[in-house]
Amino acid sequence: MVPFAAVFGLQGKERNITRAYAEYAADLDAMGEDHAAYARTNRHLSAAELDARRSHASLLLLEELEQDAVIITTPLIVALFAAGISQFLVGYNTGVMNAPSSVVFPDHTTFEWSLAVAAFAVGGPAGAAVGGSVVDRRGRRAGMGVVSYTFLVGGLLQTFAGNMMCIIVARFIIGFASGFSSVLVPIYLGELAPPTLRGTLGTLTQFALVIGIFASDLLAFPFATERSWRVLFSVTALGAIAQLLCFPFLIESPRWMLARNRSSRAARNIIKKLRGLRHEGEVEMEVNHFVSASHAQACSGDDDHTSSGTAFMAMLRDRRVRRLLVCSLVLQVAQQLSGINAVFYYSTMFFEGLITNPLLGTAIVGGVNVAATYIALLLMENSNRRTLILWSSGGMLISSIALVLCLLGYFSSMASLFFVIAYVSFFEIGLGPIPWLIVAEMFETRPLCAQVSASCQLNWCCNFVVGFVFPYLNLYLGAFSFVPFAIVLLMTIIFVIALLPETKGTTPEELRDEIRTSLSAILAMSDDSTDAAANSSSSIGNPIDVEWRRAMDDLRRQEEEDMKRGTYSKYIHPSEALSVVFSCCSSNA
Repeated sequence: MVPFAAVFGLQGKERNITRAYAEYAADLDAMGEDHAAYARTNRHLSAAELDARRSHASLLLLEELEQDAVIITTPLIVALFAAGISQFLVGYNTGVMNAPSSVVFPDHTTFEWSLAVAAFAVGGPAGAAVGGSVVDRRGRRAGMGVVSYTFLVGGLLQTFAGNMMCIIVARFIIGFASGFSSVLVPIYLGELAPPTLRGTLGTLTQFALVIGIFASDLLAFPFATERSWRVLFSVTALGAIAQLLCFPFLIESPRWMLARNRSSRAARNIIKKLRGLRHEGEVEMEVNHFVSASHAQACSGDDDHTSSGTAFMAMLRDRRVRRLLVCSLVLQVAQQLSGINAVFYYSTMFFEGLITNPLLGTAIVGGVNVAATYIALLLMENSNRRTLILWSSGGMLISSIALVLCLLGYFSSMASLFFVIAYVSFFEIGLGPIPWLIVAEMFETRPLCAQVSASCQLNWCCNFVVGFVFPYLNLYLGAFSFVPFAIVLLMTIIFVIALLPETKGTTPEELRDEIRTSLSAILAMSDDSTDAAANSSSSIGNPIDVEWRRAMDDLRRQEEEDMKRGTYSKYIHPSEALSVVFSCCSSNA
């Protein structure tokens, strides 16, 4: 349901899952109390008594989960800060080449500058491809070190470049670090954060990215000159140094450590610090959650050595997911070929001759991009994905047509700034975040990693096409340079109307049914493989009942021990009830 990844826009789904788990665990508690009452008095509880018990347990569980949601420990803050710097640098280097195009080695050719801009998107897929295998073999913390040093090398090379070839190589290296970061950061934060915070952290890192774009626009005012342009490029190296200063305080992902060694004491110590836990029982419960989820969310299915390419081809052959796969990939193509990075890479060039101060126009667009990201977050809470993409694509289509009319002289030059702002704003409410969010909502956990990898590769490739081609579109098409983007947007609208399914709208009740179905399947397989003879003689056929009775027996033994110690409470403890559910369902959380 909520993957081990920090994804922008998942907060609403997290709240629904929290409520669903609380209600389901409360149902288990009410069933247990009814069973105990029948054993004592040969009478079942009345409907009113069951409702009272269920309501009380549900409130306790929700309170416990809400307390977990606000536990933000120092290790998590340090990890978030370091990851935020990575995403800031990704955004910063997306926009940093925009303003100084006329002052960095002024005698460069259009081909050299286009290649320098687009080299960022060549390094991106290379970093994304390498990043997945590196962080799996060496760990998430080591991956953060690779990102930091790569940003440092690229930033220093770009700052002290002696010619355009050095700039091109530096941009490739920085793009490599950015692609590596795009894979690492969501996984690293997603594995450190509790489920109720993953969407929030994904939102914060998305804001770090758009703030990075805005910062590059603002710093262009004092430093986009022939004497100071190197200061603009030095920000990447300074950010990497700040990351390296955080590195001694970064912790490894306990999920990665437990996947390598189920008995790891180091992983347990990290979990204790990360979650602020005090008791060994709480730590072991969290360990069980990590381990069970890791088994269910293995991206390679039954074979741990299956490559992502093989997994991708298996998805193409599977009729159940083929349409979803195609839809998610088409949205990645539409996101980039809509031309948004033509604005972030070249808006200063675009505004020259249209408005008095092109740098001011670019900065305004960057600021609006940050504000629109916040508006997008609010809209995603309450709006359907298809609706947002249609509004986004339609608004961008109208804005691009209006921009062509501005360039042809039908509207004032200042109107072009308004339509560029509208273009960016409409992008941020739909085509910006939803192609990534929809991957997490469309796919189950097993094929999720293969699909994320394919989406990253395709997105970066299309990014390269836009970055390299737009200067030539501007040169040869002139006022009609946005027409190709308008055609892509029109095709996107047709595709969404005809083929894209809606992925939003799963209610807590539907989630609870999904939990029950998942639990039944898991327990059925477990029972078949471990104790078929015993189960065949059991009078209970529902695997949920089997697991419930097992869990209640464990809880009663614990209650007896608590009675002996004088610490017994007649109410079910939230963590105990949640352990019943999460022990079998954490694969979905």
